[in-house]
Amino acid sequence: MSPILTNRKEKRALAFSVSILFVGMICDWFVPLNGVFSVNALAAKNDKVTSKTLEKAFPHSNKCKRCHLRAYEEWETSAQSQSIETTAFRVTLDRFLKSVPDDQQNMCFQCHAPHILEYGHLGKRFIDEVKSRDPQIDGVGCSQCHLISEVDEGTRPPHPTFTLGKTIYGGYENAAKNLAHESQQLELYQKSQYCVTCHDSLPQSVSGGQLPDWLGTWKTSKAEKEGKTCQTCHMPEAFGESATGEGARRVANHSFPGRFGKVRATAVELELTTQVKGPQSEVEVTIQSLVPHNLPLSHPGWSRVNLDLTILGKNLNKVYGEKRFYERVYADKNEGQTVLDFHAVKILKDTLLQPEEKRVETFTFPTPPDAPSMDVIVTLSYSPVHGPDELLKAIEAAATLRRKDRAFQEVEIFRKKQNVPL
Repeated sequence: MSPILTNRKEKRALAFSVSILFVGMICDWFVPLNGVFSVNALAAKNDKVTSKTLEKAFPHSNKCKRCHLRAYEEWETSAQSQSIETTAFRVTLDRFLKSVPDDQQNMCFQCHAPHILEYGHLGKRFIDEVKSRDPQIDGVGCSQCHLISEVDEGTRPPHPTFTLGKTIYGGYENAAKNLAHESQQLELYQKSQYCVTCHDSLPQSVSGGQLPDWLGTWKTSKAEKEGKTCQTCHMPEAFGESATGEGARRVANHSFPGRFGKVRATAVELELTTQVKGPQSEVEVTIQSLVPHNLPLSHPGWSRVNLDLTILGKNLNKVYGEKRFYERVYADKNEGQTVLDFHAVKILKDTLLQPEEKRVETFTFPTPPDAPSMDVIVTLSYSPVHGPDELLKAIEAAATLRRKDRAFQEVEIFRKKQNVPL
């Protein structure tokens, strides 16, 4: 485990041990320990310099843990909890900051730490927190999600509205009364549109409106028409407590399974057929995407899925291999290839698996000689980070675990093996 993560865990463990003493007492999310609540709860609607401090308006998720331990422990394992902590983000942010004017430097945080939308004047602090390698603020935590009261679908990407009062919003009805905060159920939290605020596209101020979105035609997908939302797969329900002491009910998972969760195993169906045609053989792979969005999501340009064919011949020796990629390849303003979408001005190649698409790939290769049979192995996986050597070396140098960093690890989605007599 890296020293950075160790420090973070130790701090969280300390915070938890202290918080046990306060279970059942007034949580200081909105109420200070002296019991006084500030009447300056809301900033003027068009004035982003709110009267609340950042910590009061968007408390750290550690405070929510006191009453919502299950959700907190799930969130802590998620990619969302690491949104401003990964090496890849830190290195990419550095390149972004060097490529845009000062008035655009908050852009990445609109999704990686969305409370920047209320505290844009603290942009330098957000940047410094990332550069510290051990940020003391959340990127995407409890308050960054549960203070959203509405979403403007007329902007690209959709724009969330935060209401910085004493009310926490969510998808549950009949929330238990408590002294920490008020609760309000919003239908928004059960709709895909809520998630799309951060999974749609770059702001037009950066992309110029020239680049397609990341999700694809999700609104017209079969899943969406059947009422299956993002939350159906990425926040699967189970029975449990939403808050300490509350009765068990159906509650949503907050680890947001996806690339690093079990949901990836149900993302595709894969079939293969093999024909031996004398000195040549042919493998046909049929891939059925089961997800209602592009696979993979194309932000950034290093996001791709690998289809790998491996042929083993006599004595299980590898005699043939071929890879194909599902990806979006960008061009920058100098017509050079780039994996950084904020440098992109157009698309050079787009082989992403479209929502619920069925695709057939055909491979032709020499039949293994002098072998009684051959093993045909097809693997579909999320690719490790890729791109120019300079970028990869920068990520490796900045990572505590170097090449063992998660960014460099392939993640298997589906694997199928077939033995074919010769």
